[in-house]
Amino acid sequence: MRSIAPKALVVSPLKSSQTLGAALAVLGVAGAVPLMHGSQGCTAFAKVFLVRHFREPVPLQTTAMDQIASVMGADENLIEALDTICRRSQPALIGLLTTGLSETQGTDVRRVVQQFRLRHPQWCGTAVVIVESPDFSGGCESGFAATVRGLLDTLVPEGHGRTGQRQDQVNVLCGAGLTPGDLEFVRDSIESFGLRALLIPDLSGSLDGHLGEVHFSPVTTGGVRVEDLCTASESIATLAIGESMQPVARWLEERNGVKALGFGHLQGLDAVDAWFMALSQLAGRPVPACWQRQRRQLLDAMLDSHFTLGQARVAIATEADVLGGMQGLLESVGAEVVAAVVPVGRSGAFRLGGGDLDDLERLAREEGAELVIGSSHAAGCARRLGLPLLRVGFPQHDRLGGFQRCWFGYRGTAQALFDVGNLLIESHVPQPPYRSIYAGRAGDLSSPSQLFRLETTSADPASAPVAPQGRSAS
Repeated sequence: MRSIAPKALVVSPLKSSQTLGAALAVLGVAGAVPLMHGSQGCTAFAKVFLVRHFREPVPLQTTAMDQIASVMGADENLIEALDTICRRSQPALIGLLTTGLSETQGTDVRRVVQQFRLRHPQWCGTAVVIVESPDFSGGCESGFAATVRGLLDTLVPEGHGRTGQRQDQVNVLCGAGLTPGDLEFVRDSIESFGLRALLIPDLSGSLDGHLGEVHFSPVTTGGVRVEDLCTASESIATLAIGESMQPVARWLEERNGVKALGFGHLQGLDAVDAWFMALSQLAGRPVPACWQRQRRQLLDAMLDSHFTLGQARVAIATEADVLGGMQGLLESVGAEVVAAVVPVGRSGAFRLGGGDLDDLERLAREEGAELVIGSSHAAGCARRLGLPLLRVGFPQHDRLGGFQRCWFGYRGTAQALFDVGNLLIESHVPQPPYRSIYAGRAGDLSSPSQLFRLETTSADPASAPVAPQGRSAS
């Protein structure tokens, strides 16, 4: 797989901002409101992305910094915004997210929050989680991971004294690439072993596409509760799903003594097997029969699809965690990832430099890719290349239900294999059949076989066909 040559500009952006990833993580907490400390345009842009992807109303607030506040200081904007949100919405938690504008200005956000506490002590019960998430660095995954660490740092008391008191509770640090469908699989698989899953954060409760009981809510209507987050130090283990969540899990283990187990993804036979074996060891129970049956179904799906997927050439452009899962799955069935692009360079399991969709298009054309995997933003590249597109990751605004899909587990893996195989079958151009020059055609006397047949008929009159009765021999 070729590396990406550095260039001086972004031609077709692949990256989603770090602030957007931070806001997405806050939306997985019940009764929460993300508050972006920046201009109105920054917040409106992020809100459009989230609403078009999830097709749900999203609570998102801003401090509305203008030109004067950007130069003279926006402390009053922030204090007024916090007071207004607490008074009108009464949230359980406010995620205070910095943007490129406030970070460039150099706002001391923590000092301003302390001033807010002194001026408005009546809102002391509302948690405020501060996350430094400027747009000019990192990406969606890093902003999401920073918010998860901020939630734990703010809400979970430090120390090892209460570790393991809840013998049936397991923390699950969920990466930015997990869909609500993936989270439902994670919860169901953990609960099948008699354990309780504490998903941090839990988008399956807030952005899974359900009709709420109230017509309008200024805060999130589902997700992990703040009081449950406070008990994360009492769990028996922390399961981190996604490479971006591994540092947070190790930090929590050092800070609170909760054992950390890391999983890059839950796609493919080996990865899902490792997941269920870890749960079996934590619970001291065998793997339930329902998962064993789904495993046998996946094995059959791999047999059914390997003729189509073997040696298929695939190009992928998405976040690093999603790339890791898709690349591992495809290579396990014999496909080859000939071009891989991530929005932000990373030195973890996949040592890739950051790139854009222009890099994807160029590499896919040069390497002869047969399929493109990426978000809806990769549709233009796939169309120009004349290749099918499998939509994964964020955002997906030109398809219905993409945000709900489950990619994890035995069943999710099998469906992914079928979808990739079907796209390759539909786009396959059949090779025209080979016709030998000696085969001849009907009525063609130029071929050797026809000439030989004619000479034989002329030399032996007895071999001439006998005309049926009632028809002339001519």
